[in-house]
Amino acid sequence: MTEETIIRKATHDDLESILTLVKELAAYELAPEEVWVNLSDYQEAFKESVFESLIIEIGGQITGVCIYYLTWSTWKGRMLYLEDFIIKQDFRKHGLGQQLFDAFIMRAKELNCALVKWQVLDWNIPALKFYEKNHALIEKEWWNGKLILKTRPNE
Repeated sequence: MTEETIIRKATHDDLESILTLVKELAAYELAPEEVWVNLSDYQEAFKESVFESLIIEIGGQITGVCIYYLTWSTWKGRMLYLEDFIIKQDFRKHGLGQQLFDAFIMRAKELNCALVKWQVLDWNIPALKFYEKNHALIEKEWWNGKLILKTRPNE
């Protein structure tokens, strides 16, 4: 990568590109129909500080994003939850993911978090290897639980 690489906090103007990357991730995870939100949902949540995001740009093009929010661990205290971490397919294997992940960890430290947490699919071997390389603890004994409170729009 010879062009300038910049990592910065996302702004309102970045939200359309962020949503595009989220849809790209959903397609990679074989679940494109699971993205129910639209740009106005992102804009409203961002305005209300529901989430923050860091982006990585190369030559002015957004090539990756991490979306996260502050939450609370009843056992450990402040926690930053990494909701999505995406590097565009064509830009992988160049160290950009590591740079963005490092910036995310730095943000967690700035917020005085005791830990960061995320989910990773058990079949996503490249992601698992990346996290293991970063000395992440991958917990396999906890099962996910959720309740869907809204139906898919237009149903």
